[in-house]
Amino acid sequence: MWGIIATWRMAKEGLELAEEILKNQGDAGDAIEKAIQAVEDFPYYKSVGYGGLPNEDMEVELDAAYMNGNTLSVGAVGAIRDFANPISIARRLSHEKVNCILVSEGAEKFAHKEGFERKNMLTERAKIHYHNRMKETVQELKPYIGHDTVGMVCLDETGKMTAATSTSGLFMKKKGRIGDSPVIGSGFYVDSQIGGASATGLGEDLMKGCISYTIVQLMEMGMHPQKACEKAVFDLDLKLKQRRGQAGDLSVIAMNCKGEFGVATNIDGFSFVVCLPHQQPTVYLVKRQGNHCVYQPASQKWLDDYMQTRMAPLKRK
Repeated sequence: MWGIIATWRMAKEGLELAEEILKNQGDAGDAIEKAIQAVEDFPYYKSVGYGGLPNEDMEVELDAAYMNGNTLSVGAVGAIRDFANPISIARRLSHEKVNCILVSEGAEKFAHKEGFERKNMLTERAKIHYHNRMKETVQELKPYIGHDTVGMVCLDETGKMTAATSTSGLFMKKKGRIGDSPVIGSGFYVDSQIGGASATGLGEDLMKGCISYTIVQLMEMGMHPQKACEKAVFDLDLKLKQRRGQAGDLSVIAMNCKGEFGVATNIDGFSFVVCLPHQQPTVYLVKRQGNHCVYQPASQKWLDDYMQTRMAPLKRK
């Protein structure tokens, strides 16, 4: 049995690459890295990698993380600039016993020493988004509407599981800001004997529930991934509203060691992609119904509109 699940429609092409690896008895680490690289390299996805939206100083600072579910090894980078594939740097760091989570200049120094590709990640398209936003009144930072962190969980035929994330974080964020994505237990967690989870949304709120680790704990207690995702999201959503008056965007995906998967969200418009031996990479749209979530395949019209919107020409206001 093998499988891979990912947040957001933007992961579909990456999962198509991962499918080729997994169905040929490939490694879950190779598959998930290749899948996330594809998202990082595509300039029209505004929240990951090349073309990711900049911080308030018009710098693209990227976060990424990788976890091996067999060894529980983790590697992560935060606020790294001018490197093409932060997921690959994070995976390389997962082989270190110490110093496996690096940020800013330290992460950049390590990446340069290890020979990773340098690249200016700020595109002209992202500059237009930045300048247009500067003309608006910005009272509060919010996750950029449409899509956010790419997070994945992968299972290969040996039973090895991996989890990984990559993001440029909040649009117009403060320099040096890091959300949940590179934080173990919040943005991601995986244990090959149980399963894994990954989150997307408002990192500051997702971290308050250590939500990915919570989902894996619930699966360890015997809960199906779907029920585990729903419980984790809706319990945290309720707690935040009771304690703070509101909750930010909370969306999660999960897969257990049997290849069963689950999703949950507290927003409208969340999408995910899943690929299994009997199912090619398929995009689903998720809706919340009370304390449950239901999903259905995206229509061809929705898929066409998605790409047309993201690739539409931009004009500076």
